[in-house]
Amino acid sequence: MKMRLFTLTAFFVSVTLFGQDYFPKNDGVKTKNNNYMAFINAKIFITPTQVVDNGTLLIQNGKVVQVGKTVTIPKNTVIEDLKGKSIYPSFIDVFSNFGVKLPEKAKTSGRSAQYESSREGFYWNDHIMPENNAISSFNYDNKKAAELRKAGFGVVNSHIHDGIARGTGVLVALNDAATESKRILEDKSAQYFSFKKSIAKAQSYPTSLMGATALMRQLYHDMDWYSKNSIDTKDRALDALLENKGLIQIFAAGNNGNVMRADKIGDQFGIQYAILAGGDEYENITDIKATNAKLIVPLNFPKAYDVSNPYEAQYVALKDMRHWNLAPSNPKVLEENSIQFSLTLHDLKSPGDFKAQLMKAIDHGLSKTKALEALTTVPSSILGKSNSIGSLQPGRQANFLITSGDIFEKGTTLYENWVQGSKSVVNSKDKIDIRGDYNLTTSGNTYELSITGDAAKPKITVKKDTLKLDAKIDYTDDWLNISFSTDKKESSRFVALIVPDSEDIEGTLTASNGSVSSVRIKKTKPFEEKEKKKNEKGGVDLVSVTYPNVGFGSKVKPKPETILFKNATVWTGAAVMETTDVLVKNGKITKIGKGFNQGNAKVVDATGKHLTAGIIDEHSHIAGLSINEAGHNSSAEVKMTDVVDAKDIDIYRNLAGGVTTIQLLHGSANPIGGRSAILRLKWGESADGLIFQNMPKFIKFALGENVKQSNWQSFSRFPQTRMGVEQVFTDYFQRAKEYDTKKKNGQPVRYDEEMEVLAEILNGERFISCHSYVQSEINMLMKVAEKFNFRVSTFTHILEGYKVADKMAEHGVGGSTFSDWWAYKYEVNDAIPYNAAIMASQGVTVAINSDDAEMSRRLNQEAAKTVKYGGMSEIEAWKTVTLNPAKLLHIDDRVGSIEIGKDADLVLWNEHPLSVYAKAEKTLIEGAIYFDLEKDKMLRKAVKEERNQLINMMLNEKENGGKMQGPKQNKKPKFHCDSL
Repeated sequence: MKMRLFTLTAFFVSVTLFGQDYFPKNDGVKTKNNNYMAFINAKIFITPTQVVDNGTLLIQNGKVVQVGKTVTIPKNTVIEDLKGKSIYPSFIDVFSNFGVKLPEKAKTSGRSAQYESSREGFYWNDHIMPENNAISSFNYDNKKAAELRKAGFGVVNSHIHDGIARGTGVLVALNDAATESKRILEDKSAQYFSFKKSIAKAQSYPTSLMGATALMRQLYHDMDWYSKNSIDTKDRALDALLENKGLIQIFAAGNNGNVMRADKIGDQFGIQYAILAGGDEYENITDIKATNAKLIVPLNFPKAYDVSNPYEAQYVALKDMRHWNLAPSNPKVLEENSIQFSLTLHDLKSPGDFKAQLMKAIDHGLSKTKALEALTTVPSSILGKSNSIGSLQPGRQANFLITSGDIFEKGTTLYENWVQGSKSVVNSKDKIDIRGDYNLTTSGNTYELSITGDAAKPKITVKKDTLKLDAKIDYTDDWLNISFSTDKKESSRFVALIVPDSEDIEGTLTASNGSVSSVRIKKTKPFEEKEKKKNEKGGVDLVSVTYPNVGFGSKVKPKPETILFKNATVWTGAAVMETTDVLVKNGKITKIGKGFNQGNAKVVDATGKHLTAGIIDEHSHIAGLSINEAGHNSSAEVKMTDVVDAKDIDIYRNLAGGVTTIQLLHGSANPIGGRSAILRLKWGESADGLIFQNMPKFIKFALGENVKQSNWQSFSRFPQTRMGVEQVFTDYFQRAKEYDTKKKNGQPVRYDEEMEVLAEILNGERFISCHSYVQSEINMLMKVAEKFNFRVSTFTHILEGYKVADKMAEHGVGGSTFSDWWAYKYEVNDAIPYNAAIMASQGVTVAINSDDAEMSRRLNQEAAKTVKYGGMSEIEAWKTVTLNPAKLLHIDDRVGSIEIGKDADLVLWNEHPLSVYAKAEKTLIEGAIYFDLEKDKMLRKAVKEERNQLINMMLNEKENGGKMQGPKQNKKPKFHCDSL
């Protein structure tokens, strides 16, 4: 009910709001209207935790004046009675693209990439565009604003979703009635970044996630250098970056791994980003919490997969099934871990999908208080606008929602969304809510009617006994029109004019035979009661999170144990010892011999079995999210540690093959590749947990066809010949030498990550593992190294190593090769299977590597081939996959052999380890069991059971009318050196 204490028109907001106070008035008399409006008797959520019943909200000139139980109402006030209704602050979206279009996609021609920037006066990389301001291309869209208000939003923070450095955002109130000058709350609201390069720019670099990460680091170094030194030229991009560094910094990460990567960049440069999450943070919540970042969390929960076809169902990965099941619980997990987060519409197809997804999160345990915080006070805090938006405290903007009740209940109707004191009607408050269950009885037949959905746009189900009938409903201008039929020929129609204050509905029924009668449909159950009972059922079935959260993960991370291996045949690396005991304690090998006191150790009977050091793969590409950064001829600035994939199932498969340590190498797209990551295959640990502690520094170099791009015919990047490859090395090392000399002499230098890494090589602090085939190039790189007074550590592949083995031994370089790969491309035509034995005979330290996710699981068999091809002894053959690669990686003081004091990286084999019949029964890393053959059998059974459980859940979802998506084969690519 409305009571007018002061006469005023329906447009009580002053027309002077449509212009600036200091503008001249040339179109008639303008008088500012300072009247108030009061909403009384409402349940008011002033903040998510400050709630008043039967309260009053007083607003004037688009702002909250007073709110609470006792509010003094001025005389010139329009009063609206909201008895039985609720008022909430309008929602805020921090990560929107409202009013801002994506640029057009760049047109590219031919196979040659664009390596140079297309702009002058800006940063050298086109994907760095901090000078972009969303306000410059902003166009207010009334239609989309209405959609957003209908979803409950009153303010959005919009930016151009394009590029790595994206520029600034614009904070907009969704007030159609206001001028731009009033609804634009901030024209530079935040500065945005991402790992994704611009779709509008064709510049090649970066081609990978690790390249984007390195580019962000170098950008901050360059910004610092630019700000502190007198630069002859102006850089408009760096100027903008510096100008905007005081703004809120928001990073679009998009998954839990990228959240960690973004936070590391921020930590390095003293920046605390607010981070767009991916909805999968529940997988490694401890690490996410440690970032201390405020998260912006999407509610783009995946649809269930249509697994009704058993053949297609087998191609849906278990991790994808799990994510469907667990994703809706992500907000609850964030809440339980006291992580501050806001919710966003980002990645939803339509704002209209938002409430259903939000209800799903609440059904999965998100509290309503936290949900409201995530839509109001937290986003306003992220934006630094808590004093103006996000709550209904005095002085804040009058942005609020009027609802029929609890906004987080499925049956609640949103009536109005007020933005800056301007009313937007979503659903009429005068419309009568007819939802509920009814009985319609006529001619001895009883029909059960269930009216659900939105109050303004209801849905209907009609049943006769247990038979569900085809039915339609239309509710417009208080007229209710229901039609239902048992088949297409026979239909009945009920029409009624809805009147207030009546539970039952009286109208006219036109039967299928044409007869007309007056009937009454009697309400049997109110909608609110029905929904309450539905909500009380609860009980969402969630599968367990494992480490990692894919098939064959463990519910508990393995821990070091005290283990006594009894009566094993022990391959120490120097000898084979029969019937020997080995004690493992505190992650170390503590005793080797016989007759130990077992104490509290777990005893493993190894009679008839073989105990060896864990296999080490010097050249691997498993556990990497990307392998090549192909955008430059040198990518020394990139790090494989930035892209470790701790969920790669090949980690587990390698453990099953006895592999405990790998060198994750960059690919061979460029002469100077990226920095390596030496990993311990600790299945279940985070990406950081896999990195070999205090690992030696390595980098990948490459020679041959790949680096000159002859195998994909790109003609726009130097080098194009093998001669050019040599010149690249000489040029970069000369530059690094000059850079390092300046730095050592105390001269100012621009910090260059690429030059820093190359200087480490010159100073003997970083080692080279070089992809190589042809003897001429092998000789060339050794000569270049000697010219700059360093040594190459390892030639990997090295399939013509047998031709230059004496020169390799003289240089002091090792060889990590294949056992019997040859002729898979032209430069491998001279490869022979005797290569390893010949190099070893000349004093070269030789290892057998994989460069292949499948072969890495049987490196024990690859080592055995050296016995056949070249007559190596079994002990020397075994060293090619244990002690020798440890030497090449400079970690032989810790792993690679069974010696007292070394790390307990061990494998227990059921057979002779060089046999094709050998299976790894247990694989240990630092005394913890990461693979166990018996446990593997149980895990296989558990995976099958869990798949069946999730498939049945999805079938139920489909049966209950849930939206589905088609099954997809989600296979991770198997990387090699030349993978892009």
